[in-house]
Amino acid sequence: MKKFLPIIVVAALLAAAGYFLLLSDSGSSRAKAAEKIVLSDFDKKRPCGVLPPFIYKMGVKRPVIDLSQMEYKGVVFRYGAQLKRVIHKKSWERFDALGTYSIDKSGNIYLTPNPFISITPATFNLQKAIYKMDGRSGELERWMVFDDIAPSANNPYGMISVLYDCKDGTLWASAIDKSGFKGSRGRIYHIDPNKKEVIERIENFDALTLAWLYEEKNRYLLMGSALDNGVYAVGFKGSKLSQKPAKLFELPNPKLHVRKIKVVGKNTLYLEAIKFSYSLIAETNKKQRVHYRAKYESKTHKWSVEEIKQ
Repeated sequence: MKKFLPIIVVAALLAAAGYFLLLSDSGSSRAKAAEKIVLSDFDKKRPCGVLPPFIYKMGVKRPVIDLSQMEYKGVVFRYGAQLKRVIHKKSWERFDALGTYSIDKSGNIYLTPNPFISITPATFNLQKAIYKMDGRSGELERWMVFDDIAPSANNPYGMISVLYDCKDGTLWASAIDKSGFKGSRGRIYHIDPNKKEVIERIENFDALTLAWLYEEKNRYLLMGSALDNGVYAVGFKGSKLSQKPAKLFELPNPKLHVRKIKVVGKNTLYLEAIKFSYSLIAETNKKQRVHYRAKYESKTHKWSVEEIKQ
């Protein structure tokens, strides 16, 4: 069938990022962010996740998780001089390409899928799930399936980002299926991993990536939009969402979208941006990724964003 013919993808670029409340039913994420968020000072916070115990039993120290799909399908652990040594099981390839990951306190790794190189009859079904690598055994499984995710030939993406919540042991995950340039129909799911149940969700927001920002007393869920060049945030009241997503700032280039967000210092974010279209057509070379530093001035409540030359 024509719709399953190979197509040029942005998927390799999306996957390379792993190397290292309710809203209205229509309109773009740009139009939805009517609320404002005023931050105080924030700083980087040590992650609570630990590397899988099965890796340490092998005598490997400080491995790097590689989801680039450049040499191996699925997930690879690289270590040693110049990261030339690898740990990779053939069984990890059965779920095809994987795009992002997050690690919990026990060393379990949760991963999201990523359409890669070409669309096959199995592609759409693979995008409906979150995958889990057991920290003790190293076994990879199709952990939780979302029946409401419906990728298509026009938009083959489904589940695209996952984030562990150190505060209560829950997960946050985003899906961008059913969306396009005419409107955002994606969701962000808050998941109880013990019951495999959705606790709450943010509707009609397409988040390419999720990250945490911690102030002294408050925390925020940060989101890079698939629909525009903005970075958004949503606050909490206790463990529950307290507001709709609000835009914090935009990238200087309106054609780029934030795929990775990391707090790297006091009032400072590191951003990795890509060209993105729901049709998968984009540059795949690492050199096409654009890096930014976003700094927040808490006295004026203003952001400055500058490109970092690599």
